[in-house]
Amino acid sequence: MNFSYLRPPPGPGPGRWRAWRVHLLPVLLAAALAPAAAAPGVPDTLAQRMLACTACHGQEGRASSEGYFPRIAGKPAAYLFNQLVNFREGRRRGARMGALVEHLGDAYLQEMAAYFASLDLPYPPPATRGAPAALLARGAQLAREGDAARHLPACSACHGPQLMGMLPATPGLLALPRDYLIAQIGRWKVGVRRTLAPDCMAQIAQRLGPEDLSAVATWLSAQPVPAQAQPAAAPTAPLPMRCAGAPEAAR
Repeated sequence: MNFSYLRPPPGPGPGRWRAWRVHLLPVLLAAALAPAAAAPGVPDTLAQRMLACTACHGQEGRASSEGYFPRIAGKPAAYLFNQLVNFREGRRRGARMGALVEHLGDAYLQEMAAYFASLDLPYPPPATRGAPAALLARGAQLAREGDAARHLPACSACHGPQLMGMLPATPGLLALPRDYLIAQIGRWKVGVRRTLAPDCMAQIAQRLGPEDLSAVATWLSAQPVPAQAQPAAAPTAPLPMRCAGAPEAAR
């Protein structure tokens, strides 16, 4: 409300100020008692509520440009749900994520996971370019073949032949930032990130040296996402390790 017109009346002496207060008081009371203007309505939809997630994970969960917030759009719903529960229960640590989910029940976390899993959105070009050929070659070997001498299975054995994940609960590895991949495997190595037993990634992280970790993360982040790629429906061979999120039939 504009009160610029409320000025003391002209003239000398305190009487003009008393007259002005008498004139002003009813106006202020009327303004205080008037109903507030209705705020524009906000739709109560799941997409609207998930803006709390996309503030960090990028528009529609496509990942941020900062390098430490991964893409969540299109990940298997069971994987996303498991990670939300892990944050809530303290198996994964993160102040923002912990505060976001600490009071949420399983049913709502499943809704959140299903929402982001349903988003089939284009992927950006690879973020890593110009990496040394030798580093890429070692990364490709680890991702596609593993290293039997170090008891390292191929990433593709569990994360799918296209490395886009495997149902019901194994995530894709392509289109993840290099820094994020290195940070997460490092967290497994030091025990900051955990999951339910058997925790196969914790075992793999312990076997990966710094050079191999850099190589596989660099190679994965340098790969384009295949057209129309989706998580694999099921493994085509028994998995090399027992993992909490892997289907029993494949073990």
